[in-house]
Amino acid sequence: MDRIALGSALITGTGLGCMYGLVALGYYVTYAASRTVNFAQGVPLMIGAVLVFALTNQLHWPVWAASLAAVGACAVFGLLVERLAVRPFVRRGSESWLMATIAVGLVMENIVLFTFGRDPRGLRNSLNDVGFDLGGLRITALQILIPVAGLLIAALLSSIVRSTRVGRELRAVALNPAAAQLMGVDPARIIALSYALSGALAGIAGVLIAPLYTVSAGMGTMFGIKAFAAAILGGIGGAWSVMLGGLVLGLAEAVIVAWAGSTYAQLIAFLLVIAVLALRPIGLFGRAVAQKV
Repeated sequence: MDRIALGSALITGTGLGCMYGLVALGYYVTYAASRTVNFAQGVPLMIGAVLVFALTNQLHWPVWAASLAAVGACAVFGLLVERLAVRPFVRRGSESWLMATIAVGLVMENIVLFTFGRDPRGLRNSLNDVGFDLGGLRITALQILIPVAGLLIAALLSSIVRSTRVGRELRAVALNPAAAQLMGVDPARIIALSYALSGALAGIAGVLIAPLYTVSAGMGTMFGIKAFAAAILGGIGGAWSVMLGGLVLGLAEAVIVAWAGSTYAQLIAFLLVIAVLALRPIGLFGRAVAQKV
């Protein structure tokens, strides 16, 4: 692998890893609030990409307005998942929310398939046309925006969880929902908020990557799986852990593609994830928590 190919792989992997990290942050916030995760987390990424395509190309909305509307719709989807597929089962003490979230994701994917169509479509973005050359590499403004946005959102979320009232309420609900309720915290509201936030985070990822990948109804499935792998790889207990897990996975995948081709990229990347977790079950950046017995 020559220097140019390696540099291109690192740039691509950084952006890809930050997108995995953004979607993985959604897994983190729902797990932190309720010890549940939305296994339809890849769907709001797809919804964000499809909506921004439809609103800009077919209804001719400005990109900023289409992006805001798409992210808002993804937050609403997250709320619906919590209300319809998670809350009823959690109240009964059932683990069936796991299959219910998968089912909701499949239903939504098929709705988009029937309305948007099967064929993948490309989305043009002016940020792809602006850039500069660095050592023979062409770097576009969008390739800079994606990792910057991902890292800033991870930093903001980490700060919110540590330093704000909502963050304290979220941590209180995670530790002991009954005690939090006695202190005036509404656990149902906090959990619903975490699901809305998880949907919005995936929607932001979808809006950002739409110009780099073809937009289709099935695009969220593999992103959701890889983001969950990134969350587990990094350690699902912290915002920075899952973002760094996403970066590690994205960089590994891009380097493997440049070195061995795309045929083996997913196979080798997931084998690396399995190997890491076999040696360090809490993830690369996770911290063991003492349990009182």
